[in-house]
Amino acid sequence: MKAPDDREMGMEPKKAATAMDELEQAIHTLGSVAIGFSGGVDSSLVVAVSARILGRENVLAVTSRSETLPSHELAAACDLAVGLGVRHEIIHTRELDCDDFRANPPDRCYHCKAELWSRAGELARRTGLRHLADGTNADDAGDTRPGTRAGDEAGVRHPLAEAGAGKDMVRRLAREMGLPNWDKPAQACLSSRFPYGMEITREGLRRVEEAERFLRELGLEEFRVRDHGDLARIEVREDSIAALAAKGRRRITERFRELGYVYVALDLQGFRSGSMNEVL
Repeated sequence: MKAPDDREMGMEPKKAATAMDELEQAIHTLGSVAIGFSGGVDSSLVVAVSARILGRENVLAVTSRSETLPSHELAAACDLAVGLGVRHEIIHTRELDCDDFRANPPDRCYHCKAELWSRAGELARRTGLRHLADGTNADDAGDTRPGTRAGDEAGVRHPLAEAGAGKDMVRRLAREMGLPNWDKPAQACLSSRFPYGMEITREGLRRVEEAERFLRELGLEEFRVRDHGDLARIEVREDSIAALAAKGRRRITERFRELGYVYVALDLQGFRSGSMNEVL
């Protein structure tokens, strides 16, 4: 992907410098910190700046490993932590053992994050780290995010939001720091592929992961497979809809039927992050 210039990113260098100053100040107040680390650009920026400001010995990246996390995302997070030179701990969480999570209510993410931050808090205390933090940015306030409420209840700090840095600014700062994932598309756990009220099962999660792996092998980068039982609804960027319908229709239909889907649909509205929240 070609790196956008300042005009394309909708900001001036001076504003970016101010945002970095404010981010560094927010992180400096932490002293030492365990950071929820997904491997996405938001949490990666927080980890990278924290390591620079606080010292690597005072920073711990924490990743939750569960059946809701695609295996390639876990591998990418591990590789990135090595590249950043920070300590990295993987917490094994068991969301599917929680009835409230498995039932897939609108506050599903609350139950997931509550367990994560409880475990991360124990780890921070055990290793002598003073604070917990995450990659919540200033734009996240506009979406339904019960997981953020769980973090707030656990005392989690949000350095990017505190600095007023939205997604475009985060990408700009990450690019300037040379982070390899500065332009990585936003990701979400596999449970977000199911309509609220539809039970989350191990079999369903595996099926969605395999379906998305197949689309990734076709060269798609920004997409989702939404699971509606017998129906798979595919979301891709609007500029990819026509080509996918023309060239990939037969291969996709055959593979998805092998996975157990009866119907395969291409969403004409295109990719929308968090589209399952549209019913709320």
